[in-house]
Amino acid sequence: MALKVIDSHFHVWNLDTQSLPWLEGTDGTITHTYTTKDLEAEYARQAGVEFVGGVYVEVDCADHEAEDKIAYDIKSADPKMLACMLRSDVSPWMRVPAFAAGIREPLHIDSEPKGRCLEPSFIEGLHTLAKKGLPFESCNRVDELEDAYEAFAQAPEETVILNHLGNVEALTPEWKDVMKKFASLPNLYMKVSGYPTADKQFVSELLKFVRATFDPRKLLYASNWPVVKLYSSFDEHFQILRDEFGEDENFFMNNAIDAYRLKL
Repeated sequence: MALKVIDSHFHVWNLDTQSLPWLEGTDGTITHTYTTKDLEAEYARQAGVEFVGGVYVEVDCADHEAEDKIAYDIKSADPKMLACMLRSDVSPWMRVPAFAAGIREPLHIDSEPKGRCLEPSFIEGLHTLAKKGLPFESCNRVDELEDAYEAFAQAPEETVILNHLGNVEALTPEWKDVMKKFASLPNLYMKVSGYPTADKQFVSELLKFVRATFDPRKLLYASNWPVVKLYSSFDEHFQILRDEFGEDENFFMNNAIDAYRLKL
């Protein structure tokens, strides 16, 4: 029987119609247009895998509202796009597109001020999202993970989905300590993605720590495609996690259904 997979974190963009200024700071590897069909082709190459679909995560486009419409049009045309996590500034008065499964305010980008997630309006926004049953997608700078924990601990009822293992850079005592704090939050999910794969010892120790620290029901498979090409490859990242988690459909599918409240 094929392993069913939901990719909890992918991006698509069209450089003919969208401006992504952050691409200028990369090496050109991913400075191309990507479609959902391209992603589906990646999974089609994986033996014994049924790609159920994935969660689109906003791409820090120069025109956020235009991105909403583009995402809506793609979702309407391709049933493999199961949900969209769209851009907004978290507050009690935030703009929430009607079809959004939740909101991401990218806290890791240069334009976000340090300590942003501890601002009162941000905390109130988390409470507002919780009341609406909408998760918050969080991408953070490593040196602000403690701030993020403090923020999320003030809104424990909100479902928070932390991206890329907190953008882990090294298995420092500080990173391990804050991961343990995140693991104590009742509604926090962790995406297992975003780490370089060249150092096999690092990857082995990283995954061992993550599995020992987090409730297995709170770990999500994510590819971070196509950004994964900046530090690994789709095939290598997927195979590492398949080797680690085997045929665990909770990790590869069911936990994402729970986190995003997906209806298949």
